[in-house]
Amino acid sequence: MGADAMFWNPANVARAQNGVDILASHMTYIADINVIYAAVAVKAGSFGSIGVSVKSLDVGKILKTTVQNPDGTGQTYEPQHIVLGANWSKEITDQISVGFNINYVSETLDLVSASGFAFDFGVTYADLGGIEGLDMAVALKNFGADMKFDGSGLWLQATNTDQRRGEQFYKVDAASFALPTSFDIALGYEVKFGDANVIQLSGVYTNNNFYPEQYKFGLEYGFDDFLFARVGYNHTEEYESSDVLFKYALGVGIKYNVGVDLRFDYTYLPAEYMRDTHFITLGIGI
Repeated sequence: MGADAMFWNPANVARAQNGVDILASHMTYIADINVIYAAVAVKAGSFGSIGVSVKSLDVGKILKTTVQNPDGTGQTYEPQHIVLGANWSKEITDQISVGFNINYVSETLDLVSASGFAFDFGVTYADLGGIEGLDMAVALKNFGADMKFDGSGLWLQATNTDQRRGEQFYKVDAASFALPTSFDIALGYEVKFGDANVIQLSGVYTNNNFYPEQYKFGLEYGFDDFLFARVGYNHTEEYESSDVLFKYALGVGIKYNVGVDLRFDYTYLPAEYMRDTHFITLGIGI
């Protein structure tokens, strides 16, 4: 837990082991898309913990096409999707932590763009029911007002046949669209064997407004707080198994202390019809 919790559950940022936690990650997604994420979290005494994050989606350059030039005009444009986030979290008691993110979302497609604010809320309860190692978490993510595209790219030249005027400029009124909001309920259980072996089991139920319900399961084995091996499985309601983009995830991690905690994590997500996804994360805890 640390700066990475800003993405998964903002309440867990307060449960970081280090006073300062920094991470950067890169994911090679489908269709030559790259996702870059970076975050910094700092403990601020009795105020709690604060953090900032940035996520960028890089889809590369896209060739412009028109009705007259369906194979391209020779010009290109480069879509941009950026999310800037600020986090606050706090351990209310030894067992309960709360947190929220304020995210500024910006999307640009050539000459049109849309922007708005989204919010994440999270609560974590450790040692649920007095059972050591059993944690429960709830998170509402990406909740906010509808967004709408605007810009000079919505102006078109056309002729209104109902009026005695020549060609005029008309502006298209783009429809607003809702953010992809999700609600997560998770349970996790940690079991220790001796001084060096730790097994963590986790399960997450996710409800999305644009996607069927999901049930995610994960297993992590840790040796001597140094080497970690992970496996995950995703079951999506109403979808055939072959229709789910990512069903399984495999990962390894290394944590090494050299005065500061250095972390390296690698995740492999095989895809049946698209190219496989690779996720690399580097972290520093001070």
